[in-house]
Amino acid sequence: MTPPELLRHLYSVAVARAHPAVVLPAHLPSPPKGRTVVIGAGKASGAMARALDAAWPADRPLSGVVVTRYGHVPPHAPHPDPVSAVQSPAARLTVLEAAHPVPDEAGLHATHAVVAALQGLTADDLVIALMSGGGSALLTLPLPGWALMDEQDLHRQLLRCGAPISEMNTVRRHVSAIKGGRLAAMCAPAPVWTLAISDVPGDRLEDIASGPTVPDPTTCAETLSVIDRYGLALPAAIISQLRRGELETPKPGDAVFAQHHARLIATPQDMLEAAAEAAREAGLAAHILSDRMEGEARAVGQVHAALAMQVARHQQPFKAPCVLLSGGETTVTLDAIAQQTGSGGRCSELMLAAALALQGEPRVWMLAADTDGIDGHSDAAGAFITPDTLARAQARGLDARGMLQAHDSGRFFELLGDRVTPGPTFTNVNDFRAVLIT
Repeated sequence: MTPPELLRHLYSVAVARAHPAVVLPAHLPSPPKGRTVVIGAGKASGAMARALDAAWPADRPLSGVVVTRYGHVPPHAPHPDPVSAVQSPAARLTVLEAAHPVPDEAGLHATHAVVAALQGLTADDLVIALMSGGGSALLTLPLPGWALMDEQDLHRQLLRCGAPISEMNTVRRHVSAIKGGRLAAMCAPAPVWTLAISDVPGDRLEDIASGPTVPDPTTCAETLSVIDRYGLALPAAIISQLRRGELETPKPGDAVFAQHHARLIATPQDMLEAAAEAAREAGLAAHILSDRMEGEARAVGQVHAALAMQVARHQQPFKAPCVLLSGGETTVTLDAIAQQTGSGGRCSELMLAAALALQGEPRVWMLAADTDGIDGHSDAAGAFITPDTLARAQARGLDARGMLQAHDSGRFFELLGDRVTPGPTFTNVNDFRAVLIT
């Protein structure tokens, strides 16, 4: 394989390791005496629902509703009208589609359908909650006095402020009628099994889809601190409620979670270990740097480039040839101009920053791509760079540094033909990065 082919192969192996059809069946609970109701939200929830439906006994009751992102319904099902159900002839679970990363009307309708599926539960029934990254936007139920447009505005502010996902979701949990454990209370008196695919650094259950069925250890005071730190604009009434502690979420130890169980069925570390094994099978040493790298995308790209150059030039801290692997979620802080003109996402921005730092280092190739198949607002998952990336860009008249400053990395790699475009992968274990040093 050529270096770009090897990097793409490692990405494919990493994604495959986290596919719901592979990881979900082993974690299913035993059927209850009564009904089993499935709910869920996230970019992987459609595939999770399909995997559960296939593995659940055919003679046991199964029903429910999950919501996923537009276009993220597994391919054997027809693509639906945005607010209508998607069901194969044998399907027992309803999959609805809605918008991400900013909620829309379809998401609001889908969330009401999720809540309606929980009506009439008894202690003999069981709720299985399928949660994955993206659920924070897809599962949307505004607080009283708080409209959908207010929640949309908050999501837009959070996306451009540069806050890490943990702080973003602290705010989301406290200004929602369904996140931060509040959905768990709607399942009473039935026990709940939460099966989650992690897309967050640290694999904190409360941060996956903003933790609608698990306890929230954060507080209203912490929420106010995040709001102040990033200058978020929320209605005065919401701020007052937070100050009075009226929007506090169910905490660890709350009785509502007495019969609840939660399991991580796929994590960023899992996919990195799968990629490392594939690299070793290809005859290369493989080193996992971290499964939880955060920070500004361009800064993380520069760090990866610096480490690669140290290996290439000094054989430290690893000896070449080798592959360096990392996961996590970086951020891109946008200014007003970039919001209007730039294209791309955190993975392509990281790659462009790394290319500029490497300055054509002849022994280094890199790839960064989101495991859900979508990087930012583009139709690509990310991009890769080669030793001649900057030379080819200069030959095409592209200003690499200027395009990085304008947060226009997506267009940069599109013009070079160096994007990674797998389409929706039906899973989501955050960003995958691989650095090959020959």
